[in-house]
Order: sequence, then C-alpha cells, then structure tokens
Amino acid sequence: MTEKIQLIDTSKCTGCRGCQVACKQWNQLPAGLTINKGTYQNPPDLQKNTWTLVRFQEVSDRDGGVQWLFRKDGCMHCNDAACVKVCPAEARFRLESGAIGTDDAKCIGCQQCVAACPFDKSRYEESSNKAYKCNLCAERTQNNLPPACVKACPTGALKYGEKAAMLDLAFKRARELGKNASVYGDKFFGGTHIVYVLEEKVGVYDALPANPKVRASLFFWKAFKKPFGVLEAGAGLAVWAVSAFFRRKSHLDKQRRNNGG
Repeated sequence: MTEKIQLIDTSKCTGCRGCQVACKQWNQLPAGLTINKGTYQNPPDLQKNTWTLVRFQEVSDRDGGVQWLFRKDGCMHCNDAACVKVCPAEARFRLESGAIGTDDAKCIGCQQCVAACPFDKSRYEESSNKAYKCNLCAERTQNNLPPACVKACPTGALKYGEKAAMLDLAFKRARELGKNASVYGDKFFGGTHIVYVLEEKVGVYDALPANPKVRASLFFWKAFKKPFGVLEAGAGLAVWAVSAFFRRKSHLDKQRRNNGG
C-alpha cells in the first residue's frame, strides 16, 4: 500500500464537528457526561471514548476583535512513533498505510504509550485497563475508503491521499494563506501521517506543541525487552512502574479534571 496521510486545513474548518460525530459512529464510541466549562468545545479534551475532537478557541485578531480558531485534534500517527517503541506488549504497531494501529487484546494497561506520546494523544481507561486512540480508520483505508472523519467533512478541510500529493497541496495552501500560515507535522519524528495547514502561527493553538519531544529515558523498555521477550518485560514492568507511579498519577488526575470528573 502506498504511504498516505491526512491533511487538515484549519482555514476551511467551520467547527461543525461532523468529523467528531463520524468518528464516534464508525468506531461505536459511546458519549459521556460532561460539564460545561464556558466553551462550545465538548468534551473538554480527548477521552478514552473520544478519539477525534474539534477544538474551539477564541483569540484576539489584528484589529482588536475576536477570531475563532477551529482544529480537529487526534493521534498524529508519527512515522517514528514513540508509542510503538516503548510498548512492551507490542499492542501498538504500524499499518501498511503508515498510520499507527492498536491491538486492544494485547494492551496490558502499562500506560507507557500515554507517557511517551510527544503530542499527548493516548487516553487510558481504568475500568478496562487499556489505552485508546485513533487508528485512522484502518478498516476503511485498507479497503481504499477514506477515514470516516474525511468522508463526513462538508467543507474540504479534511483530505486523505498519497503523501507526496498531500504535502504539495499543504505547502501550496500555506503560501496562499500568507505569512502567518505554515505546514505542521511534516518534519516531526520522521513525518507524521496527520499534517496541518495552520492559518496562524503554531504557538497560537492550544494543545499543539511547537517543538514536541520524547524523553530519552522512556526508551528504557526497548533495550530491556530485547534479550528477554514480552513475558519477561511484562514482569519487569511492575518494578519500573514504581518509579513512574507519581508521574502517571499526575497525568490521570489532569485527565479527570479536564473531563469534569
């Protein structure tokens, strides 16, 4: 299969949330009770049952008024994916298209993918002891269909196609939008399979790091499991988890606050 990416043109997004609903429907993800925190964005953040989220953001424009920024958010599907590298159970893997899939049956709930993600996209669920994220509709793309979010987009803000063609389109569109516009994602971690055309400078957008980084210490497991295999790595995980307990607890507490829990 030819490597493909999804292009998100933020300048064309109207915040309709068609992509968000389509993701829920295709993946049979239930809705959850949330608390209104003074924003049209709902839920407040990505969740175990919300893999695609449209972010709503108000910013001051150059004339002193208010400008709405809408952005579809979800897994970036890195080419050199940290979540794949650190997973001791091989529950994260690369699809033929280049996107990153998840085998829920293999997931052991260690949350290393949650800690490793430089974009903070994976979400952990305590009741199932699993970590969830978008798989870029692997069932559809493997059958030459676009992801459900792309199919549902009414404005052409979302496109899916061969990498070279999508990147050419992205840079052309950025030039059309002017000096503040840029292409985001093509240079991180060997290139991501989600690429944005941002109409404003990257620092303006919430939850979009200008310089995403992965801590080198997280690759301990890659070296550890190599001579021992998955079973031994799973046993050793309990020992390593003691040192990671407070970091993971802090991350979960943040998720609960964002979700109104």
